[in-house]
Amino acid sequence: MHIVMTVNAAWNITNFRFPLVHFLLKQGHQVTVLAPPDGAEDKLRQMGCDFVPLEMDTKGLSPIGGWSLYRQMRRCLRDLAPDAVLSFTIKNNLFGALAARRLEIPFVPNVTGLGTAFLSSRLLQRVAEALYRYCFRDLPVVFFQNPDDLDLFLQRRLIQPDQARILPGSGIDLSRFQPAPLPGDTAPVFLMIARLIRDKGVLEYAQAARIVKQQHPQAQFRILGPVGSENRSAIPPEVVAGWDPAIDLDYLGETSDVRPQIAQADCVVLPSYREGAPRTLIEAAAMARPLIATDVPGCRSVVQHGITGLLCAPQDGESLARSCLNFIALAPEQRHAMGLAGRAKMEREFDQSVVVEAYRAALLDLLGR
Repeated sequence: MHIVMTVNAAWNITNFRFPLVHFLLKQGHQVTVLAPPDGAEDKLRQMGCDFVPLEMDTKGLSPIGGWSLYRQMRRCLRDLAPDAVLSFTIKNNLFGALAARRLEIPFVPNVTGLGTAFLSSRLLQRVAEALYRYCFRDLPVVFFQNPDDLDLFLQRRLIQPDQARILPGSGIDLSRFQPAPLPGDTAPVFLMIARLIRDKGVLEYAQAARIVKQQHPQAQFRILGPVGSENRSAIPPEVVAGWDPAIDLDYLGETSDVRPQIAQADCVVLPSYREGAPRTLIEAAAMARPLIATDVPGCRSVVQHGITGLLCAPQDGESLARSCLNFIALAPEQRHAMGLAGRAKMEREFDQSVVVEAYRAALLDLLGR
């Protein structure tokens, strides 16, 4: 078959969808990635994918931009004539569904998160809900990455129960993310891995760092991830440049391999406002790291409070600081037990084979072969 995968950034496929791509290619299918170019195109081609560039404004909310994206996706899908489309991220899901419906191409969206529309004004949320309800109405399968998002769509009648299927995020390669021993009795090292945007809780993380360091000056708060993200809540580069590691945060830049930084951390933190399935927490838990995260959809699907980590209130730097202080007070054997419990949870629930099998079953259902 010819399968098109569409997303709002090409690197999303190489970072998060590699197991699915590998499976499809191994089965002999042709895979074309339809996404904005961002430097990951050569890697996609090396993997065996074709690549078609997609022009889109990832952070704009203009109706004209949405209409333009719909027409462009319809034109691309008409030319590519795939057997099915697998979609990820909000705009690709919405406007891709409309384009595929017009062309009568099977379409499978993955609701990887609800985005800033559901964190903004009530009016914007109502517009987003109306779009989801209209665009998803005829789809046989809609994947979700956590039960909270699925329940919200059902409660607000954005989809029907027989459409919904749930996934453990994008899955995790447990052989690549192996448990690593905790650093030991050095100064506690907290690590946040995320795009530097407000919705990830970066500012609350900086506030918590300042509070904790008043009692534990030796504590380190590191942050790893790209600056200048195409997102309306991006942290300005000049703010990042002004951080002092002794007072605020130690910015580490970005990397293609997060494992060395996770191995150097005692605890991995994500104070996000809302998630689909937080990849960084899943990777850290697979490496047997205790976690601290906000008690919000997505995060609480990964973190079991008091077992694999600690949960704190969202958008509350003081609550996050208390969780960090509570972690520092844990004995080494308690931290070790949390890490092992997180690894066990990843083995039970988040193995990448679960995701691959779910997509295989969905394609069989849709195409009857």
